[in-house]
Amino acid sequence: MTWRDPSGRTLADYPHPSIAVDVALLTVTQDGRLAVLLHERNDHYETGRWALPGTFVRMDETLRDAALRALQEKVGETGQEPRQLRVFDAVDRDDRGRVMSVAHVDLVPPGRLEGTTGTLVPIDPTTRQPVLPDRQGGLSFDHDQIVEAAVEWAREAYQERPDPRHLIGEEFTLLELQRVHEAVLGRPWQKDTFRRHMVQHLDETGGLSRGTVGKPARLFRRQHGNPA
Repeated sequence: MTWRDPSGRTLADYPHPSIAVDVALLTVTQDGRLAVLLHERNDHYETGRWALPGTFVRMDETLRDAALRALQEKVGETGQEPRQLRVFDAVDRDDRGRVMSVAHVDLVPPGRLEGTTGTLVPIDPTTRQPVLPDRQGGLSFDHDQIVEAAVEWAREAYQERPDPRHLIGEEFTLLELQRVHEAVLGRPWQKDTFRRHMVQHLDETGGLSRGTVGKPARLFRRQHGNPA
């Protein structure tokens, strides 16, 4: 039985916005830069422009399922579990009509993005915007704003705890840890200050680094129970 209001109309009879999802997958590249996974649009609207993987939500799927489908269809990426970031609902964000986007975000080790058909684009630490390969004005829709919000989410996570998204391995030196934090935060961190801030959340493994030039460094691991 279909529900109808006192005027005899169903929900489908009223104007309503379309719902989309857009996913900002972040990582730290081998050269120590925060980057976001983008693709060039080729679906008959804004063709050729850079954008985050995104799609409209189907009637029979959840937001999570739509986000995972967007990653698979747009950049060939599977196995991720992005979380909801926030809703972007500016009335004029899409020229095609009223579209609200539920943005999703994750920060993952670079090795988990191998084989993707998308492009990892470095993010300027000052503007918090992707440095696009062809230097065009910006991303499609309001994806620049989504990337900016994703960067802020990542930076907040890396203010207090050692590598909460596990961008480096389970065992690491303090220098390796500092480098990944500086990449995410987009700024240097004074060595002694960083050490004092993080060592309280670490345990020494008793081992030393190998294959490095100079004196081997002590290895640490995150204390059990540190949030991911």
